[in-house]
Amino acid sequence: MSATDRNLTVAHAEVKAEIARTDTKTALLLAFVGAVLASAWTVARDLPLNLAAYIVGGLGLMLLVGAAGLLLQSVRPNLSGRHGFPLWATLTAEEIPSAVTSNLAADIAGLSRLAVAKFTCLRRAVDLTRAGGLLLIVAALITAGGAL
Repeated sequence: MSATDRNLTVAHAEVKAEIARTDTKTALLLAFVGAVLASAWTVARDLPLNLAAYIVGGLGLMLLVGAAGLLLQSVRPNLSGRHGFPLWATLTAEEIPSAVTSNLAADIAGLSRLAVAKFTCLRRAVDLTRAGGLLLIVAALITAGGAL
């Protein structure tokens, strides 16, 4: 195996590992967002809320639902066939070794674009989760303090 082949193999493994890490982070954040949504709904249902708390809390919940949507988009399977499982499913056992050898650089490029797209969705979801959580805290403070 040449140095170029080894470098391609290492780069391919690194990109796949980054996708796995991003998917793990996404799964944890999706569970967290789901728990926050369920908790906020349970708490808000039993409290007497004023108009300001409804508005601020509702905006916070909408941001959290938006974050959940981004997280689900991030982990949505890509079945376009450019790389990965769908490609391998269309090849015979004899065609796979040559496809892997000749297309490793293209696969690295495709997986890298996929990793960046997943990371971008995750980053946006984290931003929405932070903003939504802040609005829920403000809504709780409004309710507790009876402001507005």
